[in-house]
Amino acid sequence: MTQLRKPPSILRNRFFQAIMLSGLFLQIGIWVRNIAVLLFVMEQTDKNATAVSLIYVAEFAPIFIFSFIGGTFADRWKPKKTMIWCELLSAGSILLVLLALTFGSWKAVFFATLVSSILSQFSQPSGMKLFKLHVPEELMQTGISMYQTLMAVFMIAGPLLGTFIYKQFEIEAAIGLMGIAFILSAAVLTLLPPDREAGDKHKETILRDEMALGLKHILSKKVLMILGGCFAAAGLGVGFIHPMAIFLVTERLGLPEAYFQWLQAANGIGMFVGGGLAVIFSKKISPPLLLLIGLLVNAASMIVSGVSIYLWLTLAAQFFIGLVTPGFQVAVQTMILKNTEESFMGRVNGILGPLFLGSFVLTMSTAGWMKPLFSVIGMYVLAGTLFIIGALITIPLFRLRPDAGTGISDNPNDQPVQKLEQSIHVQ
Repeated sequence: MTQLRKPPSILRNRFFQAIMLSGLFLQIGIWVRNIAVLLFVMEQTDKNATAVSLIYVAEFAPIFIFSFIGGTFADRWKPKKTMIWCELLSAGSILLVLLALTFGSWKAVFFATLVSSILSQFSQPSGMKLFKLHVPEELMQTGISMYQTLMAVFMIAGPLLGTFIYKQFEIEAAIGLMGIAFILSAAVLTLLPPDREAGDKHKETILRDEMALGLKHILSKKVLMILGGCFAAAGLGVGFIHPMAIFLVTERLGLPEAYFQWLQAANGIGMFVGGGLAVIFSKKISPPLLLLIGLLVNAASMIVSGVSIYLWLTLAAQFFIGLVTPGFQVAVQTMILKNTEESFMGRVNGILGPLFLGSFVLTMSTAGWMKPLFSVIGMYVLAGTLFIIGALITIPLFRLRPDAGTGISDNPNDQPVQKLEQSIHVQ
């Protein structure tokens, strides 16, 4: 009697085991850094909004500047070696920060955020290449979903951990733990299979020409053009409020800074629940409708967050923002994949991604100066209005035929493989 073979399990994949353990250490380091640096700067500057916004500029500006360049070089370098060196260099930068803190220069904490963010732009695409190389296609979506679940768990646990470490041991211990986490991540990455030798050398290419071709491809696709406008509106909106979240706690709710962790936790719980709902309903709801729902729910939740003076209502609004985020990502990635030729995939993401981040960094850089003019309420209402504009931009998607690239398909092979740049080594 023939014995049936069991389907392969993602948990038995050695590469996936290593990348999950590495991701665990990275998430510990990243969240301790994010929360400890935020609380430390708030304390050092007497809750100065401009200083808080600069933290996020240091974190996200390198993504905008280096994302396309990092991806190009990652294609030329050995991916495993690139990832290990990026983690070790991030850990090495921590030593310089600790020395600066010892000699009384508290502003060095911005350097820790800046360096790790720059290096992540080289390690992210390398992780994507390795994921595609070592994980079978039939297990890839399951693997990505599990990695995203790890990130959702840290959306809940990360703020709690970061707040505890800072309150109990102060900034030096928090920065030191961040360095140790990067070293442990690099050590785990040594367990990955060795890099393969390239059969031939990469031809020299001009980045400007590659960008121009990618831009031309986007301009030729109506759906991608609409998504570009939606990305810009959403980026502008998120940039206005990203540095303001801490002020929802201290000004609108009148609570200590430590309550900020509960806003992050509510958002993380929403993402965790939303991820499960996205798996169930993504095949039943068209991508344009998923995108529209995500934009409108975000808009309403942002406005409620800004107006609310009740902790429970603010937490509920943050929960709903997290709840629609996974479906939003599924919708966007489905439409990008169905409207982009394989040879242009990297460049399309390399243009649309920085379009969002550029808008995000632009408004985030001005948020600190705008807050005294508009107040926290005004900033959140403005962000919600921009998301409503983004929703209006998507309306033409509903006029396109299902086969015109809106991502509506009954073919299971057309389901999206969610964006690995958002799930591997997000720093």
